[in-house]
Amino acid sequence: MDNTMKRSATYLLGVLLLLAAGSCSVQKKCKAPQLDMPAEIVAGQSDTLTLSDRKWWEVYTDTTLCRLIGRTLDRNRNMLSAEARIRQLEELYRVSKAARLPSLGGLAAADYETNDYYGEAHKGDAEFDVKATLSWEADLWGNLRWAKRKGAAEYLASVEAARAMQMTLVAEVATAYFELVALDHELGVVRRTVETREESVRQAKLRFEGGLTSETAYQQAKVELASASALIPDLELRIAQKENQISVLAGDYPSRVARSKMDMNVRMPDSLPVGLPSTLLQRRPDVRQAEQNLKAAMASAGMAYADRFPRLTISLTGGLENDALKGLINSPFSYAAGNLTAPLFAFGSKRAKYRAALAAYDQARLAYEQKVLEVFREVNDAVTAYRNMRRTAELKFNLKEAARQYVVLAKLQYINGVIRYIDVLDAQRKFFDAQVEESKAVRNEHLALVGLYKALGGGWQPSDAEKKG
Repeated sequence: MDNTMKRSATYLLGVLLLLAAGSCSVQKKCKAPQLDMPAEIVAGQSDTLTLSDRKWWEVYTDTTLCRLIGRTLDRNRNMLSAEARIRQLEELYRVSKAARLPSLGGLAAADYETNDYYGEAHKGDAEFDVKATLSWEADLWGNLRWAKRKGAAEYLASVEAARAMQMTLVAEVATAYFELVALDHELGVVRRTVETREESVRQAKLRFEGGLTSETAYQQAKVELASASALIPDLELRIAQKENQISVLAGDYPSRVARSKMDMNVRMPDSLPVGLPSTLLQRRPDVRQAEQNLKAAMASAGMAYADRFPRLTISLTGGLENDALKGLINSPFSYAAGNLTAPLFAFGSKRAKYRAALAAYDQARLAYEQKVLEVFREVNDAVTAYRNMRRTAELKFNLKEAARQYVVLAKLQYINGVIRYIDVLDAQRKFFDAQVEESKAVRNEHLALVGLYKALGGGWQPSDAEKKG
């Protein structure tokens, strides 16, 4: 008895050592990502807080925009599809977990077999069965454990993919909204300019017909009016296209989109907190998705490694079996079986699959490293864009005010006969251009904030659905 126990203990220890060796072999073959992250996200800026910690309805204070974002997150088809994929992979993860547990199956059957063998009389053979089978696969090499890890990683990757989708949708809606209100404002500038130039044409015509000016000034005024009027159809087309884009994002058919007017007096802070490198990787769901994909690739390599070795399945079957229903209850039977299956001649295919899985892991590792590099580039670009758009907006405002004053002075000088009427038209043209440029600068300032917020990983929270209403 002691020898038997010793042999069992030796066998168990050997199995454990082989299992550990297999796990270590996969771990050693799958190198960890080499990130070597910088100490700061942006050189010279090390913030303990980050803009991305603020909820999107706190960053975008326009209530109309917030309602639009909320409706988009509820109804966008891509968002709903991402949520459906989460449910799918959650159920598949449960399948991989259940594979490690014993399975119980049942069978109730009745058959009647007739035999007419050569040289023998006709025979009839009836059989009635009620059976139950309990089977369990011993996870000797970790195949089922790796499968469970892979299922978990794929499920978590789908969660992060949905969060990345939400982050992207928030940015897309905000971008389209600010572009739309900027187009509205630009169209308003053009229409007011058209009205002003219609009055200028009327006055130029009166002066020409009264012999006060030449026809040149009158024709120039008509040219300026036509130039401004020609801008309206294109702006109206772009506005309609932008409304259609926003409607489809929100899960609707093309229709009119409610929006506010552009606030030309908004003044954003000169700089915003960007946080620390570790915070950035935690906040960006696409980075977390790439990390889970990396874990899934390692699990696939582990499964390919374990698939090279034998599999042991233990089953226990019991029930009732008889050739007549009358004695079925009194005819119990049972048997236990152990099946050890192993590839004898796979001609290197199992090893090749394992090497292919290792190569797939390397691809996932390099993709993760590349994603981290791209994320840092995106944040640096976004910070630079925000700073420059802030300065540009201020300069365009100063340009507009200077152009406005230029128009006032030009009109006074024209009345006093110091300059020609064409100089007044030139001043009005410069003022019109300055207004349009300021509108675009304010729009770009908002878009730069959207880009920075997204680059930092803002726009998703697990409890968004509860708080946004």
